Amino acid sequence: MKAKNVLLASALVMSVATFAQKDQLKSAEKALKKGNIAEVANFLNEAEPLLTNASEEEQAKYYYLRETVYMDAADKNVDTEKNLLKAAKAAKKVMEIERKSGKKEYSAEMNKVVAKVKDKLINGAIEDSKAENFKDGAKKLYEAYLLDKKDTLNLYYASSFRLNAKDYEGALKDLQELRKLNFTGKSKSFMATSEVSNKEESFATKAEMDKMVKLKTHSKPRVEVIPSKQGEIYKNISLILVQQKNIEEAKKVIAEAKALNPSDSSLALTEANLYLETKDFDTYKKLVSEILAKNPNDPDLLFNLGVVSANAKNKEEAEMYYKKAIEVQPKYMNAYINLVALKLEAETPINAEMNKLGTSDKDNKRYEVLKAEKKKIYQGVIPLLVKAMEIDPKNEDISTTLMSVYGALEMSAEKKALKEKMGK
Repeated sequence: MKAKNVLLASALVMSVATFAQKDQLKSAEKALKKGNIAEVANFLNEAEPLLTNASEEEQAKYYYLRETVYMDAADKNVDTEKNLLKAAKAAKKVMEIERKSGKKEYSAEMNKVVAKVKDKLINGAIEDSKAENFKDGAKKLYEAYLLDKKDTLNLYYASSFRLNAKDYEGALKDLQELRKLNFTGKSKSFMATSEVSNKEESFATKAEMDKMVKLKTHSKPRVEVIPSKQGEIYKNISLILVQQKNIEEAKKVIAEAKALNPSDSSLALTEANLYLETKDFDTYKKLVSEILAKNPNDPDLLFNLGVVSANAKNKEEAEMYYKKAIEVQPKYMNAYINLVALKLEAETPINAEMNKLGTSDKDNKRYEVLKAEKKKIYQGVIPLLVKAMEIDPKNEDISTTLMSVYGALEMSAEKKALKEKMGK
């Protein structure tokens, strides 16, 4: 009899607990209808300890009500990001419970909640990028990816934000995940111009775009092919690995990337740069020769080879590549800028030596020699700066540099004319 009494007592305790929980959930629902969110939260706090013994239907209702509390706080800008993530987590819990039970009372609404949170996170990341707050923006984009792992583009953008924030460890983690997922980012964008706003708008599918064109609400349809980002992903992985001194692993990644994208010259260039980093000059020159054999008149390739050579402190080679890029494409502005910068670097050691000289006759003679060398450098960059100004007359960096050079060479008339031309 005693054993039976114990069982009976335990059943009564569970029955009372279940009744109390149902009562609290009902009270929370009533409070929600009245718009009293604070009361909803209080009732849910009372119901939470009893959740383990609740039915699937009651658990779904609990998390549904929890989501409304969190979303209300987020909408009121109270710990916005934190509450958004809590709302999405509660919404996903509702969908998980209802998927198991087969009852779909709240799932459709919760799906919309997750989509809303995802959009808010992405919009928040866009605002962060405008403020150059890439660190926080990356977190939001990664959370958006976790909410919807099918949308891998958010993981790609999270990795880009981390690179901008110089969070190379975090970026590498995201990039390696993209690599495992075999992400390419290759897609098509369907665009047409609105007859109302005269602005180009995008459509999810070609069928949708064609329909609007047929209805004559839009015109000028076009399909924009977004190229694969796979080469860029592998390249960034290898560059981070190089920075971490993990050269051999970087070489493996690039070899894998080249096998997937044999026509991507940027990967071949990255591979060449890897061998340059390890001072394997023979392999580097061999790879560069192969790259140039395939694309001898590619100005971007020639420019990039100039950048690689400049970074390796091989100034003669860098100058050669920049000049070749200009020869192939006479209006290649970046090649002019980098070539000027390369030439002006030569004045740094001259200035350092000039500053150390004293006032003796020997030092004065050396000073005049160095002064003549500086003059020669300045005279050498004038034609490049003038040509660059012809290409881009509004480029302030170029005009300011040219004005400084004219000033250093005491070319007062030229400096005055340039100043008037630039309205300074």
